[in-house]
Amino acid sequence: MSTPEPGWSSDHLDTINAVLQRAVGAYGDRQFLDFLGDTHSFSDIDHFACRLANGLKQLGVRKGQTVVTLLDNSADAVFIWFAINKLGAVSVPVNTALKGEFLVHQVSDANASIIIAESDYAQRVVQVADRLPKLETLIHRGERPALSFDGQLMAWTQLLSDDASQPEEQVLPGDLAMLIYTGGTTGPSKGCMISHNYACSMARQMLKIASRGAETITWTPLPLFHFNAVASTVLANMMVGAQVAIYPRFSVSNFWPEIERTGANDVQLLASMLPMLAGAPDNDAMLRCKGQVWMVNGAPFPVPVQDTWKQRFGVTHTICGGFGLSECSLPSLLPFGTPMKPNSSGKRNREDFDVRIVDDHDNELPANTPGEILVRPRKPHIMFEGYWRRPEDTLKVMRNMWFHTGDIGMFDDDDYFYFVDRKKDYLRRRGENISSFEVERAFLRHPLVDEVAAHAVLSDLGEDELKVTLTLKAQSTLDGESLCRWASEEMPYYAVPRYIEFRAQLPKSPLGRIYKFQLRDEGVTATTWDRERAGFILHKR
Repeated sequence: MSTPEPGWSSDHLDTINAVLQRAVGAYGDRQFLDFLGDTHSFSDIDHFACRLANGLKQLGVRKGQTVVTLLDNSADAVFIWFAINKLGAVSVPVNTALKGEFLVHQVSDANASIIIAESDYAQRVVQVADRLPKLETLIHRGERPALSFDGQLMAWTQLLSDDASQPEEQVLPGDLAMLIYTGGTTGPSKGCMISHNYACSMARQMLKIASRGAETITWTPLPLFHFNAVASTVLANMMVGAQVAIYPRFSVSNFWPEIERTGANDVQLLASMLPMLAGAPDNDAMLRCKGQVWMVNGAPFPVPVQDTWKQRFGVTHTICGGFGLSECSLPSLLPFGTPMKPNSSGKRNREDFDVRIVDDHDNELPANTPGEILVRPRKPHIMFEGYWRRPEDTLKVMRNMWFHTGDIGMFDDDDYFYFVDRKKDYLRRRGENISSFEVERAFLRHPLVDEVAAHAVLSDLGEDELKVTLTLKAQSTLDGESLCRWASEEMPYYAVPRYIEFRAQLPKSPLGRIYKFQLRDEGVTATTWDRERAGFILHKR
């Protein structure tokens, strides 16, 4: 079982910086982080974070300033997250698949003058630099890229200052730590303002669910540009002296060899990864590791898949620990040791939130009745502080002083929570929230596309697959493979649709609004082009 840190209570307001300092004092030179065999202690994390923070300070980074990172999973990605927070600056970790208009929007919206990127991704930044007037400094990690940039181009090694002293900046629990961009379900993606205390609250909720302690070694391939990975794994484990093993990206074939190498006994995954591993053939590393992993966490985690993990791999605890959004986590959670009901996602989190299920007029509904999920905090700074530079959008979701999630769920008579559907018009695929608005805007840039609707169809993995249904301009011809190849060059890989269908016209309301619900219901038709069936290989870089 995890144990609270000295001087901590459930009502404690905290900062990421204070968590790190307490960990250094309590655990010091004990190993904390493993990345492909490159290991670092708690003290190492603080040392490198201080050097990077002082390097950023020399560049003029101050409290409240945004710093965009475009980084793959690595030890350096962990260091820079803590470094930015040490200055009271705001970390903006963007998805490494972003390119073109998607990248321009988030960097511009964040108002960032500094971007830290892998050398491979720096080229994408330069390609759109003329649309980023605020950008002054581009820092590349890795070999110097062959590119021309009008601003200041620096290497990561130049950012790493010789000064390892603690920056003298007062950072408070309510100060912003991160901007996490949403999927942009009703317009362009918006930056969720995450405070220090919110990140710490999320971490402590994970400890209630997973019961991690000093003996825990958590392995995860989840990207560090997601709130889940940095809060639920890195920060949570730091609180209790547990270890973290981070892998570059998910791989079925490398999973069990990595579990064996790191000695991991706790695994944090995403939905589609769970059935993939459960259905994979045996290998020697898996057989040797049977019974080593005692906890696996992911959502959704269907009961048959959980049973397979227990029977094949000897896992003791398989959990779908709760329901949450970037804006508020976790309004439902399953404390360790609490029995789980099939298909539920924890129980109502009464300690942290007031959670209601309501009808379209915000009237509360009885148990076992689906409705929109509304949330209010019971404590300060335990959910988002609003949308960055978008007060009107913030007010829209705070009708009647409640946060309207836009999702549909219900509680049963025993307060167990069940996710039912998404009220918003958005999609989720392989753990990525996809903005239909941004996908449609990208496709409309194609010279032959006239109208387009991006929408979900159900996949055999229990998640959404992306389909675009579109019309072409008069006298134009185009095939699915050609359009998919164009999309793969213009869009992040996760936003490239699996399905494409050309139609003479799209179904619309009398006011001209496309009936996406009809397209979703029709699903994959006889005239739909299927990327996977066609054997089209989509590369993730």
